[in-house]
Amino acid sequence: MTLDIITADSLAPMRHGFYGRAGGASSGIFAGLNCGYGSSDQRESVTLNRARVAASLDVVEDALVGVHQIHSPTVITVTKTPAALPKADAIVTATPGIALSILTADCQPVLFADAEAGVIGAAHAGWKGAKLGVLSNTVEAMVTLGARREAICAVIGPCISQRAYEVGPEFFEDFVSDDPENTRFFAGGRAGKMQFDLPSFGLAALRAAGLKHVSWTGHCTYSDPERFFSYRRATHAKEADYGRLIAAIRL
Repeated sequence: MTLDIITADSLAPMRHGFYGRAGGASSGIFAGLNCGYGSSDQRESVTLNRARVAASLDVVEDALVGVHQIHSPTVITVTKTPAALPKADAIVTATPGIALSILTADCQPVLFADAEAGVIGAAHAGWKGAKLGVLSNTVEAMVTLGARREAICAVIGPCISQRAYEVGPEFFEDFVSDDPENTRFFAGGRAGKMQFDLPSFGLAALRAAGLKHVSWTGHCTYSDPERFFSYRRATHAKEADYGRLIAAIRL
């Protein structure tokens, strides 16, 4: 089966993709392209899945660089494959031949590119990382490498949508205490709950960082089990674990 790769015209000519679960070697609850070594999936299957992603980007597997994601605002700059996974939630580079990758299962995978400057980035932005500033920090790191804000394009890939993201009143109050205008990212839900619009929050953060070319692919991970893994859906189904989607971009 061929890989399911979602691309965005705004990131061209950089080779990139937000990968669905089709075309992978994993089985059971991980069926498809599970790319997370942090899951309880067979390591051999994850390795094969990652090799297929690397091949689709025309890089060797070792050039598919990722991080140990911790829901932080931390960004690292790489010039080669690190010996061990650094703890961070975003990566930038200006080194040709490196593919930057992020794993998600409802959080926002965000790919960045300034084609003119030859600088790319990838960020994992769940509600916590986005709230702490991981997206603006990624932009800053790219600018340090020579990118221009007005030339950077950023695309949010498949993530949980507002209709599927129910949160409690304390979550709402925490966001509004940061900025009263954050009420615009919430809608009323059932039984006193709220519905949080994560991709709209991400888009607003990207615009606030000075970017003019930002978009969301419009795909909801929770609502499409055939195409995407979802942590929240797996939790609601009382499954023991869940697969991880990969998003990647290379120079």
